[in-house]
Amino acid sequence: LLQVWASYLWLGHGEVVDSFTNTCNQFFYQNMPATDGLLPENPAWICQTLNNQRLYATLYDRNRRIPVYSAYKYEQGTGKRPGEWMVEPQLIQPNLPKDMETEKTLKGTYSVSQGDISKSQAAYQDYLNLEDLDRGHLNPASHHNNQDSRIATFTLTNIVPQNTTLNNGAWNLYEQKTMAKKSKDCQDTYAIVGAVPGTTSIAGGRVNVPSHIWASACCKTKQNTVIAWAAIAENDKDRIRILKLGALENMLAQLYNRGPVSLFHTDCPRV
Repeated sequence: LLQVWASYLWLGHGEVVDSFTNTCNQFFYQNMPATDGLLPENPAWICQTLNNQRLYATLYDRNRRIPVYSAYKYEQGTGKRPGEWMVEPQLIQPNLPKDMETEKTLKGTYSVSQGDISKSQAAYQDYLNLEDLDRGHLNPASHHNNQDSRIATFTLTNIVPQNTTLNNGAWNLYEQKTMAKKSKDCQDTYAIVGAVPGTTSIAGGRVNVPSHIWASACCKTKQNTVIAWAAIAENDKDRIRILKLGALENMLAQLYNRGPVSLFHTDCPRV
């Protein structure tokens, strides 16, 4: 019984929805999701939930098997990292449970095959035997101050193949130091972190390796002013550029080539 209860506590939930316009929009500043300039050909909108709490939102690219972005409220914290990775059952079949599960449980409980799991999302085996690449979180566990939120970041729908040196170097410095410094006067900080699809892949062409990793944030300060900032890094160099929000949006519009990009509500300053 204790083992069953412990397993339940580690369950995540991932609900695939039609859009973020009316569902999970609480993770975007002023409830306004990013515009469709980042939308892939075969998208999935995932409300990432744990223990019946929706904790962040992920726009997922089913064809490339990487997230486009994850959107969340930033609350710096520390805590244990979970030992297991999850996948999204509703990317396999929409009638499967909302609960994010391990591949082992899906195979054993729901008679799902490895092929079913891998069809439109990354699987654990895709990230084995990587060279110079890590499982890179878009929404990192360290940006949350409660254990449920931290555990919920350990889903492969929140992961991209990220350059190891960048992940442990300049990007880690941005996550740990720059975010804390820039948000120190904020009431609530809203973050959107994403990845631009690249031209290479891992796992025999199954999982795209992004060309760039990018981040953005907007907040209302304790003085009731609104501030915003952004960052971008090429995914093969240990170097990051801190940008104005508008500069990042313009860069993303060029890189994605799908029209104008607006990540946040117009209240968030672009310059």
